Amino acid sequence: MVVSTLEGIKKTIGPGIIMAAAAIGVSHLVQSTRAGAEFGFALAWAVILANIFKYPFLEFGPRYALATGMNMIQGYAKMNRSAFWIFVIFTISTMFAIHAAVTVVTGSLVTHLTGIELPVVWWSAIVLLFCVLLLIRNQYSFLDIAIKALMLIFAVTTVIAMIAAFTVTGYQPDPGFIAPEVWTVSGVAFLIALMGWMPIPIDAAAWHSIWTVEKMKQTGYKPKLGEVQFDFNIGYIGAAIIALCFLTLGAFIMYGSGQEYASNAAAFSNQFVNLYTLTLGEWSAIIIVICAFTTMFSTTLTVTDTYPRVLTHILNVIKPDTLSKHKQIYRYLLVGVSAGSFLVLYLLGDHFRFLIDLATTLSFLTAPVLAFMNHKLIHQPEIAGEYRPKPWLYWLSIFGIIFLSIFALIYIYWMIRF
Repeated sequence: MVVSTLEGIKKTIGPGIIMAAAAIGVSHLVQSTRAGAEFGFALAWAVILANIFKYPFLEFGPRYALATGMNMIQGYAKMNRSAFWIFVIFTISTMFAIHAAVTVVTGSLVTHLTGIELPVVWWSAIVLLFCVLLLIRNQYSFLDIAIKALMLIFAVTTVIAMIAAFTVTGYQPDPGFIAPEVWTVSGVAFLIALMGWMPIPIDAAAWHSIWTVEKMKQTGYKPKLGEVQFDFNIGYIGAAIIALCFLTLGAFIMYGSGQEYASNAAAFSNQFVNLYTLTLGEWSAIIIVICAFTTMFSTTLTVTDTYPRVLTHILNVIKPDTLSKHKQIYRYLLVGVSAGSFLVLYLLGDHFRFLIDLATTLSFLTAPVLAFMNHKLIHQPEIAGEYRPKPWLYWLSIFGIIFLSIFALIYIYWMIRF
């Protein structure tokens, strides 16, 4: 095995950070905090297992891009046209809900950041417009730099919030508090929603493969497998740790407080900030707001860029003659997808919790199929031996497919039974 060089790692770092930026959003700020707030540490196992069992399927994205020089969308089409169309259907059926979900959370936090009172749906529209204007030139390099800066701010403020929570508070539910049951209809529904985006939908493997190919084009450098894995692991393991941090914050600050998690975006934002400041002190307000907004804006910026980019590559597979118009098509789709997401927001924006749970549940129910497709793809004949998964990763992917399938069936069983 060739040892990775520091210079090689510097040229490779980027796609893993972008993945982390996409991951550390609704699944962490909303769902992980909500898990801690409503169940304490009772669902920590779900966060840990979801991160473990989704690992191989997401790691296969950059691995495939490095092995073939192609993104996974091209790989699906080459492997089996049915796999390609399954990915297309899953992407189109979930993208507006996912994009709307991350945007509405970001929009709900802008009021606290700016002090300007506007309906959340209009702040969300402004956030979307700002993201579109930033991305309209279709420059991967800008996204790469912007996300690294945002993630640095986020990391610093999250650490400060965690330290404050440990030193100022403690895990002390109110006397007489009765912990809710996980294995009920509502408990199972939330469990699936929690794992759906934990740490990110499996669709993101294809996203990551696109970013990896773009990074290689940008730098003109083909990294070693170890360098790509280093970049992936930084983003993935970092996202997993941050998920547990937010669950811990929710457990320490909100669990047993008697507060119910908000069902609309504006109320969620107020609740999120107020419960932190009531416990940690008013001094923490700016830290919490910056931490939360940075988290969500980086996610929204990444997702706003990703879906038009993915759809552009889908069109390139369907009609190869569109490749020469790649940048122009991306711009049209950037505006079109953002407009579609705003329409979903406009119609469902007040049903914040419903929108979040819908998007995350759809992602989980499609996960077993996408996991199986990714497993098959990385074992295609064109994958050279040096890029094929080691036995431990192979078996982890097998058990991951089983894990995701079992919990999808459990969800369906509970929904039908009750």
